[in-house]
Amino acid sequence: MTFKEQVARDNYAVFMNLEEFSEIHTVNGKEMAVQVDSNEMIDREKRYRYKQGVYTDGIYIKELLIYVKAEDFGGLPAVGRVLNFDGKSYIISDAVDEDGIYSLSLEANRAGGR
Repeated sequence: MTFKEQVARDNYAVFMNLEEFSEIHTVNGKEMAVQVDSNEMIDREKRYRYKQGVYTDGIYIKELLIYVKAEDFGGLPAVGRVLNFDGKSYIISDAVDEDGIYSLSLEANRAGGR
């Protein structure tokens, strides 16, 4: 088995394992294993300080980073496309294929506090 084959195997057997890291969520009306990564989103926010998060009084950007299996999701979505995650609409701000696992950065304008 090559290194790439082992990484692909580990992605599914460990990283996207429902008993380890992932949970079932509804993405665009379809239930699938998803990993929500709050820590990585915080790190990305620190690297991109130009995004202050607050637009006007009471309006802010809700950001979310999720990982899904490419085979469950389908084709890699385009940046700017609307994605429905657990009944809420988000805009895809970044989409990367990480060896069969999609890393999708999502954002939405929300009213109220964080």
